[in-house]
Amino acid sequence: MKAIAHGAIRKMKSRLEAPVSYELPIGDTFVAMNPLLGNPLSLKFSGQINCVNCGRNTNKSFNQGYCYPCFQSLAQCDSCIIHPERCHFDLGTCREPQWGEKFCMQDHIIYLANSSGVKVGITRATQIPTRWVDQGAVQALAIARVRTRLQSGSLEVLFKQHVADKTNWRDMLKGSDHHTDLHAERDRLIGECQKDIDDLVQRFGFHAISILNGIEPVQIEYPVLSYPEKITSFNFDKDPLVEGTLMGIKGQYLIFDTGVINMRRFAGYNLELFTR
Repeated sequence: MKAIAHGAIRKMKSRLEAPVSYELPIGDTFVAMNPLLGNPLSLKFSGQINCVNCGRNTNKSFNQGYCYPCFQSLAQCDSCIIHPERCHFDLGTCREPQWGEKFCMQDHIIYLANSSGVKVGITRATQIPTRWVDQGAVQALAIARVRTRLQSGSLEVLFKQHVADKTNWRDMLKGSDHHTDLHAERDRLIGECQKDIDDLVQRFGFHAISILNGIEPVQIEYPVLSYPEKITSFNFDKDPLVEGTLMGIKGQYLIFDTGVINMRRFAGYNLELFTR
């Protein structure tokens, strides 16, 4: 086996092409992953983990790559990131007001995505289409635009009473790529939630929420030679060596003929990447 790169990894970077183009940041190198499809690969964990924020060594990773002090202190690790309807920036209690101003007090998109089925989600407007690719969506449609993260979370809460808000990663990795009519799903949701949407407009102001029309769904194709029939998940904390032939990449997962691994989960882990 020949070493390609080594160092701490970050989540894979992607470009919306046909299919999606992936790079794995590892140390100072950005490894193009698509050309490695069909090749035997080895990923070896050295046992060292570095915080993705401050760089310090940590025995355990929190929230996909942070040491415990950063996990406790950073706004991006606060529980309101998972539950945006609990955003407390306006209350003056944000852990990092400058960070909150930059990331939470900006336009957000509420969208429908088809990954393991139709789900609702939110993201900053600047994170489209990256967010959809990271989730392994094969279709996505922006359905509303709002001015803050709090507003996006409040609208999402309404919609997820009528549609899923999570991806079943196992189904996603089995290639459940049946396309659906996202326009019809959007119209159904808007209709069922119209009164509650009107109440949010009264709460946040007339210009706070914009329902989007005239937009076509984005279609996303992934570099996958074949999907696994049975899902076996690798974990560097249990086994420091992952080996197999790379059969595909979808979302933040590498799909081998021997199993799958979520690379985003192990951000900050120091790995060596080998191929033949």
